[in-house]
Amino acid sequence: MRIARFAHGSDPAYGLLDEAAGELVVLRGDPLHTAPEPTGARVRVDDVRLLAPVIPRSKVVGVGRNYAAHAAELGNEVPAEPVLFLKPNTAVAGPDDPIVLPAYADRVDYEAELAVVISRICKNLTPEQAPAAILGYTAACDYTAREAQRADATWTRGKAWDTSCPLGPYLVLDDGSFDPGRVGVRSYVDGELRQDGTTADMVRSVTELVAYASSVFTLLPGDVVLTGTPAGVGPVEAGRRVDIEIDGIGRFGNPIVRR
Repeated sequence: MRIARFAHGSDPAYGLLDEAAGELVVLRGDPLHTAPEPTGARVRVDDVRLLAPVIPRSKVVGVGRNYAAHAAELGNEVPAEPVLFLKPNTAVAGPDDPIVLPAYADRVDYEAELAVVISRICKNLTPEQAPAAILGYTAACDYTAREAQRADATWTRGKAWDTSCPLGPYLVLDDGSFDPGRVGVRSYVDGELRQDGTTADMVRSVTELVAYASSVFTLLPGDVVLTGTPAGVGPVEAGRRVDIEIDGIGRFGNPIVRR
């Protein structure tokens, strides 16, 4: 079940994707808070603007170096414990929104990632308890200002700037039909394939990451947990377009700009 958050008129709405018809079945309310219920209305996907499928209530939790090959390509070891960092909800952008490079960054890298959306307030979960706290999954790009990340004691400047975390194009509900441990993760720059990995290569699983994050701070409904990126990251310049694709979720992209 793939759900879009979209703009068609004055207010954002949610719709269930009918892929065969190329339409969205408009839903009542927000699937984060209510079970999906059709209103009876339909809109064509081509006639709406897709938005980020969720705006986190408080935060995006990033996880560094969760793919061994990616850690190695940047000269790092896989850490003994997950490396966590935070992005504010102002970092979130949607499909086709411009990614605005920060003025202080000479190099910004793309990082395609599977993102996990949290369904309820949770703290100190075990991995076995984590599935009950997951609403679903979407695709993300964790843009990183690489020199700032390396120069600073924390990763805040390198990771947390506005528009550094686009999400899309759909939210796949965790109804058992989607296996987050075995999906392809890809990125493209101007249509050229740059990353081609699989979540099967993650060092720590989705449930392990959600449980670990909940041991550090309370997770709230709508919070997003990123799961790391496969090898193949690299710099992207203004004037380019980066697309992110995850099997079972879909593909979306953003233009890169500098202002």
